[in-house]
Amino acid sequence: MKTPDLMLPEGIQTCFLESAYAVAGQLARDVAEFLRHRLEVSPCVTLVISGGSTPVPFFHALRSEALDWPRVNVVLADERWVPEGHPDSNTSLIRKHLLQGAAADARWIPLKVAGDDPSQASPAVESALATLELPVDALILGMGNDGHTASLFPDAPELAQAMNAQPGQRIAVMTPPSQAHPRVTLTKPVLAGARFIALHLKGQAKLETLSRAVSDIHDWPTMPVRAFLKPGLRVYWSP
Repeated sequence: MKTPDLMLPEGIQTCFLESAYAVAGQLARDVAEFLRHRLEVSPCVTLVISGGSTPVPFFHALRSEALDWPRVNVVLADERWVPEGHPDSNTSLIRKHLLQGAAADARWIPLKVAGDDPSQASPAVESALATLELPVDALILGMGNDGHTASLFPDAPELAQAMNAQPGQRIAVMTPPSQAHPRVTLTKPVLAGARFIALHLKGQAKLETLSRAVSDIHDWPTMPVRAFLKPGLRVYWSP
């Protein structure tokens, strides 16, 4: 396959393959290898993942990897404030597609807790996440056609706060008008501090969005994904 012509910043690695399943398999192998190395020197590791349809083949591949799953913490990068079982729940997606077989022994830390108001429930979420040692080990991000990643939406009134969170603030409640539900997201400092960061994309539209993002790398309020287009990032893409 001809490699797409992208003017990515220096230091960003790419893995462009011909099928979503090939990309998912390679990403799963790379993540598992990285986590195995981290487990050699750390009692546990933290894997931060994103929802949506694109990562489902990756989840299937990763759950088959040989990992010491009881020592793996799994957390979403963001979640819609809907109950588990709701069609829009990323938690339900993760339980169905990743936390199966040996991977069911991983320690799952949900971003959605009881309560109808995410602002009132956020201290409980912060408390649960306080047990995680930073930096997190591996982060898999997606990207919307508007340039959002996690729930860092350009139209969210809380974007600046989430991008420039104070020390100790691990989550932000986001209420972008473009979205049907309030959301909870890990803040940009928590996300960007990960030891291994991958951007997992599929389709020509996402490639065009990425091309727009790299055209003005510093304008993150317009396209928040730009804040992650830094050396060390790995971009995984398939048509």
